[in-house]
Amino acid sequence: MLYLVRMDVHLPSDMPADQAEEIKAREKAYSQRLQREGKWPQLYRIVGEYANYSIFDVESNDELHTLLSNLPLFPYLEIAVTPLARHPSSIH
Repeated sequence: MLYLVRMDVHLPSDMPADQAEEIKAREKAYSQRLQREGKWPQLYRIVGEYANYSIFDVESNDELHTLLSNLPLFPYLEIAVTPLARHPSSIH
């Protein structure tokens, strides 16, 4: 199942810089593992925002929920999920 996921990051302004960097490093490692596994095949930065659009390819709503809730940045994310279906006019 394909999902379009928008993630907006809202780190607290008073979070110590070293704590923020540690969380971001764990986030990067986790997201790159999911990308290598094929569960997170596309990841795009939204220009001018601390946000991204991502495509996830997972087996179920429950799997997506688990992957998202395990993101180290999850407590600081505003997430919007849109399920996707193949378009009949797509050549892919």
